[in-house]
Amino acid sequence: MQLIPGPVASFDASRPAVVVALARRDLATTTWRAVAADGTAFRCAATSPLRAGDTIFETASARYVLCQQEEPVVEVPLDLAPSAAAGVGWAFGNEHLPLCAEPTRLIAPDEPAVRQLLERLRVPYHTGVAVFRPGRFSRGGTQPTAPATVAGK
Repeated sequence: MQLIPGPVASFDASRPAVVVALARRDLATTTWRAVAADGTAFRCAATSPLRAGDTIFETASARYVLCQQEEPVVEVPLDLAPSAAAGVGWAFGNEHLPLCAEPTRLIAPDEPAVRQLLERLRVPYHTGVAVFRPGRFSRGGTQPTAPATVAGK
């Protein structure tokens, strides 16, 4: 098992990347265990949380890159009036529920409290699977940039 004290500061980006997938909640902590797509085991004991896209280990033939796993989410299409979208955002904040805003949709974790809030507000939604990054608010007409696709994902 490889001990990870933090991200690799200098690495060879031309080496093939092997995914080390972590759940959002694990990625937010400083200690975790994970197994890469090729079976290599890792244990992290960092001083601060690492981020998706960080290279955490390198060999002569590959580099190991953190990737946040997708999770069940609810999606609210942003085809509502701006005042209605603002009201939905306010309601999430008032309930202290996490939210992510993209140019075409709002997304939140698929949890009972989120569904209950949207149903109480009579806001149409549907479920899906996505990488959820709470508190990320996109501006403009493009999606937030995603980490580069790496082998094993």
